[in-house]
Amino acid sequence: MTTDRRAPLDRTRVADTALELLNEAGLDGLTLRAIAGRLDVKAPALYWHFKDKQALLDEMATEMYRRMAAAAPLDPADTWRERLLKSSRGLRTALLGYRDGAKVFSGSRFTGIVHAEQMEDTLRLFTAAGFTLAQAVRATSTTYFYTLGFVTEEQGVEPMAGERREGYDVGERARLMADHPLSARAGAEIFADFEAHFEEGLAVVIDGIGARYGIR
Repeated sequence: MTTDRRAPLDRTRVADTALELLNEAGLDGLTLRAIAGRLDVKAPALYWHFKDKQALLDEMATEMYRRMAAAAPLDPADTWRERLLKSSRGLRTALLGYRDGAKVFSGSRFTGIVHAEQMEDTLRLFTAAGFTLAQAVRATSTTYFYTLGFVTEEQGVEPMAGERREGYDVGERARLMADHPLSARAGAEIFADFEAHFEEGLAVVIDGIGARYGIR
C-alpha cells in the first residue's frame, strides 16, 4: 500500500505554484481555481492561506523579491551611483523573468519586512555619501518607479523573451504614420532595443539625481 506524501499546503507552496502559472496564463488568467487545480486541492483550501487574490499577489511579489535579493547580494563597496545601477538592473531582470511581472510587483505590499535589511543598508550608504534621508528616499524611489514603469511598458510589447504582441510592428506603424515623419521614425526608438533604451533612461535619471542634489 502506498501513502500520498505530497508536500503540505502552505503560503510558500501556493505562491511558488502561482508564479509558475503566471508564466503560462498571465495575470488575467491567474485564478485561484487554476492554482488549486495545479496543487490538486479544492479552491476553498487556498482561503485558509489567502483571503483573496490581492493577498496572494502580495505574497507572490514578496517571493519575487526574496529570489531577487538572494541572486544579487549587496556590495558594501558600492558608490551610491553603483547601487542605483545594480538595483535597477536587478529589478528589471527579475521582473522580466515573469509574464506580467511588473504588474504583479507594482502596487503589491510585501507580506513581511523582508526588504528592510537591504533598504537600511542602501539608505545608510546614501546618507554617508551626503544625501539627507529625504533626498535618499527620493533618489531610490525615483529610480525604482522608473524601472517599474519601464518594464510595465516593455512587457506590454514583449510579454516574455522572444514574444511580441500584435500591433507593435515598427515598419507597419511607420507606414500608417507616414504623414507624421518624426513620429513614424520614433517608433524604432520606442519599441525596439529595450535594453539600450532602459540603460540610457536610467543614466539620465541618475545623472539628474546627482545634479539636483549636488552630490557626485
